[in-house]
Amino acid sequence: MGFLDAILGRSKPKKANLDDLFALPPAALTMQAATAFVPTGTGGVAFREVEGGAFAQVEQESRALIAKDPDCKVRQVNDGFGYTWQVITDANASTSNLVTNMHAVNSSLENQGFGPMLLCSTLYFAEPSGRRAALVYLYKRGTFYPFVQLGPHRRDSALEIQLRGVLSGELEIESDMSKWSPVWDAPGMLD
Repeated sequence: MGFLDAILGRSKPKKANLDDLFALPPAALTMQAATAFVPTGTGGVAFREVEGGAFAQVEQESRALIAKDPDCKVRQVNDGFGYTWQVITDANASTSNLVTNMHAVNSSLENQGFGPMLLCSTLYFAEPSGRRAALVYLYKRGTFYPFVQLGPHRRDSALEIQLRGVLSGELEIESDMSKWSPVWDAPGMLD
């Protein structure tokens, strides 16, 4: 941080540490114990796709790596907002396995210089009533936040704040709630 930044009250956001993703399995257990939400066995990584052979090769390699896991399936989805999602589904709903595979996708992109294209990683949960929630990791901020979609472009902010309280001891929760961007109809959120 520079002198002018200090005087003007600006601060640099926390740099992403992909190893923060490994805090998700214990956080999922905490969330499960404190609420009716259980992991769905689906996670996703969203990124802005770049034209070119190098980027396509990294995408293909990460999908091939995940495909070697007999318990996981990976599919690629364009969301209509300019982002591509690699959606990973674990047959055993193993949060640890999902996080390991999500980390592999993020690391592959970052190691080849495509880190700035990463948007977020998500891990999905559901209640017996069918309500869905996501824990979202913001790559550029190195923080997490909960997101609960009630319907088309409707979110449950009160429940999100409740989940923040449940998870604040487990995850680095984004303190600026204006950064809690909705991931409307994200692959894995509604399916």
